[in-house]
Amino acid sequence: MAQEDTFKKIVSHCKEYGFVFPSSDIYDGLAAVYDYGQNGVELKNNIKQYWWQSMVLLHENIVGIDSAIFMHPTIWKASGHVDAFNDPLIDNRDSKKRYRADVLIEDQIAKYDEKIDKEVAKAHKRFGDSFDEALFRQTNPRVLEHVAKRDALHARFEKALNDNDLQELKQIILDEEIVCPISGTRNWTDVRQFNLMFKTEMGSTADGASTIFLRPETAQGIFVNYLNVQKTGRMKIPFGIAQIGKAFRNEIVARQFIFRMREFEQMEMQFFVRPGTELDWFAKWKETRMAWHQALGFGAENYRFHDHEKLAHYANAASDIEFRMPFGFKEVEGIHSRTNFDLSQHEKFSGRKIKYFDPETNESYTPYVIETSIGVDRMFLSVMCHAYQEEQLEGGETRVVLRLPAALAPVKLAVLPLVRKDGLPEKAREIMDDLKFHFNCKYEEKDAIGKRYRRQDAIGTPYCITIDHDTLTDNCVTLRDRDTMQQQRVKISDLRSLIEDKVSITSLLKKLQ
Repeated sequence: MAQEDTFKKIVSHCKEYGFVFPSSDIYDGLAAVYDYGQNGVELKNNIKQYWWQSMVLLHENIVGIDSAIFMHPTIWKASGHVDAFNDPLIDNRDSKKRYRADVLIEDQIAKYDEKIDKEVAKAHKRFGDSFDEALFRQTNPRVLEHVAKRDALHARFEKALNDNDLQELKQIILDEEIVCPISGTRNWTDVRQFNLMFKTEMGSTADGASTIFLRPETAQGIFVNYLNVQKTGRMKIPFGIAQIGKAFRNEIVARQFIFRMREFEQMEMQFFVRPGTELDWFAKWKETRMAWHQALGFGAENYRFHDHEKLAHYANAASDIEFRMPFGFKEVEGIHSRTNFDLSQHEKFSGRKIKYFDPETNESYTPYVIETSIGVDRMFLSVMCHAYQEEQLEGGETRVVLRLPAALAPVKLAVLPLVRKDGLPEKAREIMDDLKFHFNCKYEEKDAIGKRYRRQDAIGTPYCITIDHDTLTDNCVTLRDRDTMQQQRVKISDLRSLIEDKVSITSLLKKLQ
């Protein structure tokens, strides 16, 4: 199945089974804004819990906060967002559609990569097991031609970004003959910068109202609380502050479902370190964060680091963790060495002294910062993309199954009475009333047992138990595993011990030790 078709099926599945709905759906939706349904919110909360506990439970020197969305407007002047938080945009005069110029060029680079991969795939099919991919990539004329074009475009694009050369970005689009996906024409305007922050007003009257911004990131809420946390928590360098919260960006080119939205959620941790040690900590946090992702069992081959070629004005190192989505490798998390830029700026703009006295070195300094920033929604999407599978079963039947990590699954156990009579529903309710205090259970009695199994497979429930007539006499139930579909007879008294450890966040955290 084509990757594009797979992604469309995942988007449809998310709506059909209560994971993600278009926001304001009965009013035909609101572009690039989505609501999480009854199963989606459980999966999302489990992702957040996994991240939060991996930070604040496993690290004695990391604590959490929850800062306000509304912040003093000068904060965004100090952070550089007022003057520099821009995207390079270009319009197509025929379709009247607006695009990010850098994304158009990145997509063009990706097309060269696709051409190379197609050549490799065709050769692999032709030569079979004797195929030497590395040698083919190094010697095949068509592959080398595509590589040369890709590398030349990449170098030109990198230089234009670093020079902030908007005219060169447009020229690249023209030279590469990049067309508008809607009109199919190359009738482009000049590239312009567009600030991404949402503005609103705070105050009781129009005359007395002041302009404020919806925060475009959660990090600044940590930085302006650095002194409060450090002093009240008696924190010693190195230490971190973690936060989960909503952020808002007026994305003009929001696309790919929940991958890029105007209202989204971030999980960020700012780690404060002694100047001169930041690059060692940067390397350590890269390793730590990659281990967090790979503990989910999605396969190391589906992750990669992408080191930034163009660094933000505040950074001296930056790298993304990218995950293989149906539409290519895409960023799900960023690790950045932000130097002392943020605290220094807030010290300058606020007039408050923001220094740390280090008793070990007997000196005061502005700490350097290592940031780990992960998008909850992108993480959600990566989990769904990996979990979604269509399987051919014996007899020609097909099942759709979400192979979610058990600890992240919205429902851990489905309790299913075989029939709606003979005391089986009452026994099933009795079992559920005992287990629901320990993990999320779902009771279901409608339809044949096979259909109920399929519904639970589709929402990713790792375990189902069936209560039958024998249960009333032997106090045993049939336990079904989602992934293997194998069934075994187990005692009701053993259910909690059999299931709880496998479906708890703790089971994931133990892999990180």
